Amino acid sequence: MVAPATLALRPSAAPAQPRAALPRARASWFAPAIIRTSPPVAASYPPRRFSGVRRAVAVDADQQGSPEPPEQEKRPKTYYFLVANAKFMLDEEEHFQEQLAEKLRNYGERDKEQDFWLVVEPKFLDRFPDITKRLKRPAVALVSTDGNWITFMKLRLDRVLQDQFDSESVEEALASNPVELKFEKPEKWTAPYPKYEFGWWEPFLPPKSSNGTA
Repeated sequence: MVAPATLALRPSAAPAQPRAALPRARASWFAPAIIRTSPPVAASYPPRRFSGVRRAVAVDADQQGSPEPPEQEKRPKTYYFLVANAKFMLDEEEHFQEQLAEKLRNYGERDKEQDFWLVVEPKFLDRFPDITKRLKRPAVALVSTDGNWITFMKLRLDRVLQDQFDSESVEEALASNPVELKFEKPEKWTAPYPKYEFGWWEPFLPPKSSNGTA
């Protein structure tokens, strides 16, 4: 005999939410959040005072004063020279007097201080034994603080010796030994221009205070 079939009923799930309610939930989920901000508050800070610093600076300035710059030490100046025997420099070399006179005239027009001299028997030659042994005496030197011009004159004069030295003062640099210059007159003068007069070099000598004869 077959047993009769039985049907067991299980409790069913809760009913689904109606679809009409979904849009309402989505709308609330996507709604932008409203952020309330309070109005900006202007912060005011009392100004800082630096009166104490000012007083300190004022006291330092009044008591100590501004420091004085140290005195600049005198540095030796470089002098450049050409030297040869006096007869060649003052009696034989053509156009030498004209070149010096033109340079001196140019300095006068430009109101420029003279920086070249002729020194008869200069004392600074004692520093150059290699030069003095090659010189006939008395000797004459063309001295200047312009090294470029001395090099230019070396090319013009040719038969001269060139060198340089440092000196503390212009008086020391241009000091000379006493000497008497005498040049014999040529028996026959063939040049188309007159011979230079004796003593033409005097305007180019250093001041008397620099000459050993003074």
